[in-house]
Amino acid sequence: MAPIALLSVSNKHGIVPLAESLHRIHGFQLLSSGGTANVLEDAGLPVTRVSEHTGAAEILGGRVKTLHPRVHGGILAMRGDPDHEVDLEQHQIPPIDVVVVNLYPFRETVANPQVSWETAIENIDIGGPAMVRAAAKNHAHVAVLTRPDQYDRFLVALSDGVDGELRRELALEAFEHTAAYDVAISHWMGERLTEQASQWLEAIPLRQRLRYGENPHQQAAWYSAPKQGWGGAIQLQGKELSTNNLLDLEAALATVREFGYGTDGAHQAVQDAAVVVKHTNPCGVAIGTGMASALSRALDADRVSAFGGIVALNGLVDATTARELTSLFLECVVAPGFEPEARKILASKANLRLLELAPGAVDASGRDHIRTILGGVLVQDQDDQSIDPTSWTVASKRSPNAEENEDLTFAWRLVRHVRSNAIVVARAGQSLGVGAGQMNRVGSARLALEAAGDQARGAVLASDGFFPFDDTVRLAANHGICAVIQPGGSKRDADSIAVCDDFGLAMVLTGKRHFLH
Repeated sequence: MAPIALLSVSNKHGIVPLAESLHRIHGFQLLSSGGTANVLEDAGLPVTRVSEHTGAAEILGGRVKTLHPRVHGGILAMRGDPDHEVDLEQHQIPPIDVVVVNLYPFRETVANPQVSWETAIENIDIGGPAMVRAAAKNHAHVAVLTRPDQYDRFLVALSDGVDGELRRELALEAFEHTAAYDVAISHWMGERLTEQASQWLEAIPLRQRLRYGENPHQQAAWYSAPKQGWGGAIQLQGKELSTNNLLDLEAALATVREFGYGTDGAHQAVQDAAVVVKHTNPCGVAIGTGMASALSRALDADRVSAFGGIVALNGLVDATTARELTSLFLECVVAPGFEPEARKILASKANLRLLELAPGAVDASGRDHIRTILGGVLVQDQDDQSIDPTSWTVASKRSPNAEENEDLTFAWRLVRHVRSNAIVVARAGQSLGVGAGQMNRVGSARLALEAAGDQARGAVLASDGFFPFDDTVRLAANHGICAVIQPGGSKRDADSIAVCDDFGLAMVLTGKRHFLH
């Protein structure tokens, strides 16, 4: 009897080449339903429809089609088990060897904020998760594919025989697929029903109990989806992570990703960059020619504040970079990877927490930024959209030169990761002064400019929000700032622009603010 592959997918990318290889090269009988069967038939492939296989027509408008003993018996049967073999023969159920299933596009459907409750509910898959979980449970005998990017790897392995390790990996990815799907459903329903944050958290696995929260008298726990975001981080050494460590790591990673992250994936590192964070605010950020150079420049930006800080690097840590990391006391370091020699050097700092976070885990972390408030949660998109300097306008009489434009772009990348009111002074790919979290913008500017000192002359200044008065621009001009970047939109923009023209400063308006509370 020919082996059977069951194919039922919402995302049909790559399904025809996969089915062709399974049938024409490896001799599989193709079993399918609904739209997937139509696509395969249109491609000229012989397909047995699930309704023909089960002898039961699809009912309830397609809600019930694969929920049948002849489907699930074929998936769940353990080969070689005498009782199972008897049941299969008695009920004439052929075993199913490969299950290719991905689920109804629930997340894509509810991404539309206007989607109706009824439409969203109809896009909750039932038969799909049941087949995926059944195949994953019986992975010793059944291979389960849930994403198009698995197809080529599986076909290569199929030629030599799919080994147990690959079956286990596919099963794990299948359970993660259905788990993430269930989280998305419970997340959306929780928002719509205004459930409390504690109810929403029940859908996310508990990673670990933390020693305490922000202070020793506060209990704390860390919930995280496996292999997603910080749930995919590997702690290589050091003390147990704390609540404050994780908050600072999150801020550091978000900042360093402005310059790319890792050596593959969506956030490929295009510039070697290093970030030092203290109390969720970057105190030193720099790019360099090599990771060690970037780190040294980031630390030099403010070595006093860097003491006891959190460091994020966007590329592989080598021995030279590791020696720089041991030059002062740090709490945590996160990077995409560490060379063996770097690990040996950093081992001398036994309490230093080293985290290896792969780009894939970062890319899988999702688009939602979630915070709790009393009795509920706030959910918004991440503020991580690409920066587009071509959309900016020059408001002053003088336009910035090429070098100033580079500095303005660097400062604008950084300022959105500083707590509002945020001011950044920068030059030549290095932060020189940061003003964060002040109750008025001129106060933040004063802190940033004083931190920069004499280095402010010829540097640029970025502000996350517009200038309500011209006092910040006057202060910047008096410290020798040559160019300013800000969103614009104040009723008094003309006053600030006039000060720039009086002092010969260039002013660029981005048309977009980046508050971070």
